[in-house]
Amino acid sequence: MSEISKKWFSVNITVDSEAAEAIEFALNECGDLGTEINLFGNRASQAETVVTGYFNEQPDEQALRFQISDGLRIYGFDQDAVKKLEWRDVEDRDWLAEWKKHWKATEIGRFIVAPPWENVDPTDKIIIRIEPNMAFGTGTHETTQLCLKAIGEIYDPKQTFLDVGTGTGILAIAAARLATEDTENTKKQNKNFSVFSVAKILACDTDADSVTIAKENAVANGVGDMITFADGSLGDATPVYDFVCANLTIDVIVPILPILLAKSRSILLLSGILVEQQDKITSVLIKFQISNFKFESAGEWISVIVKK
Repeated sequence: MSEISKKWFSVNITVDSEAAEAIEFALNECGDLGTEINLFGNRASQAETVVTGYFNEQPDEQALRFQISDGLRIYGFDQDAVKKLEWRDVEDRDWLAEWKKHWKATEIGRFIVAPPWENVDPTDKIIIRIEPNMAFGTGTHETTQLCLKAIGEIYDPKQTFLDVGTGTGILAIAAARLATEDTENTKKQNKNFSVFSVAKILACDTDADSVTIAKENAVANGVGDMITFADGSLGDATPVYDFVCANLTIDVIVPILPILLAKSRSILLLSGILVEQQDKITSVLIKFQISNFKFESAGEWISVIVKK
């Protein structure tokens, strides 16, 4: 079926405004292609917000409601935060045309994250192109921005790098682009330069579709041969990496924290944690006798940088 004639599906979920991000998370877990949150209104002045998710195929409504319930729980909201759920058909990819009007390039520290169709003026920053699809991490969410900022500030391109829950691959791509830039600078400074070994980078995700999308994004950014992608989770056989990044949620992070700590040699970067969950992650880190860590915040979210 051609893209022009294809029928898409959208769901409009009316929710208390402060719980909108929880619904975005739930829609992403259901494999949505993209979301809109009051693109034409002032969300801050409204008690309720309509979050719209777009899909290739209409997902099972019971499964969707389960993910919504789980998303509200993770973000700390009551189930009655959702007021209404309505489905509609969308023809001719009108949703993506509208989304393109509003998703612009985002500057984050040393990086600029932009969709493929966005023109970016010449800059000394590293431009990362991310195609919107059924994977988390377009650079617009605060958790992704916190991770990109930290990577740009503290990642040494000669370090090995592990991206756990890679989504679109944006964080692994950022590390690879830094390594590429470092290689080019070394070539300029050393006329006798012949071979420079860039970082070994691994990106993994338990969602096979995300891994496929991440590979495509890596190729599009010219670093497809620098990143190894794996479909699955960490295990005993996973090597130790200098820098480990896990942009997940706290209910995922806490159970796997022992292995995240075990597989990180120098730096462990955690994100996907709400501000009100700071005490919880602090107590868990202290339980594992970790004391050298600091928090960064953006909006309702925090990241944790653990130095070993």
